[in-house]
Amino acid sequence: MIYLEVLCEGSSDVPVLREILTRGLGLSEDEHFRIHPHQGKGKLPENPLKLPKEWRNALLDQLPIKLRNYGRQAAGDYETAVLVVIDADDDDCKELKTSLLDMLAKLDSRPKRVLFRIAVEETESWFIADPAAVKRAYGNCNTGNLNKIEPDSICGAWERLAEALGLDPRLDADKNEWAAQIAPHLDLASPKSPSLHALLKGVPPLLAEA
Repeated sequence: MIYLEVLCEGSSDVPVLREILTRGLGLSEDEHFRIHPHQGKGKLPENPLKLPKEWRNALLDQLPIKLRNYGRQAAGDYETAVLVVIDADDDDCKELKTSLLDMLAKLDSRPKRVLFRIAVEETESWFIADPAAVKRAYGNCNTGNLNKIEPDSICGAWERLAEALGLDPRLDADKNEWAAQIAPHLDLASPKSPSLHALLKGVPPLLAEA
């Protein structure tokens, strides 16, 4: 059996990733996968073989040591696969992906199955690319401007979502609540966000038995 360890930036990513893996891909939490949120995005260390500082608990800071540890796990009844989901933010997606693959190649121990997926610009981009899901979650919202936004464009996604919900993005940003309410309504069969589509398409081959 192949067991999936999912590494993400924070707690607001958990509801949407859980929805993708359960409703979208038919997996069961704990039986097939676990999700591990971190304290933000962080930065890849210059030397991926060095231990991170104890106070650095963000995803990229911890990623090399976690991948090395997964690679050292003794094979038992299951094989470990690792899915890393990270926001692009202002980073160039291709450069970010290249830096992740370069880091992986330098590790002295690593899992055989590792998949990097980048949310462009952030996981809230998946929500604003699906105005119907936002409307079903929040019936009184105004999604008119969301319909004008090109999916996965760099537009300040969470700010645009806050505005659609009638909130001040400087004051009201409960990303955990947004994710919990909107994720169950996302169209996972035909997602308009290319990065969400890439995630849904990438996981089944990662878990395919040899």
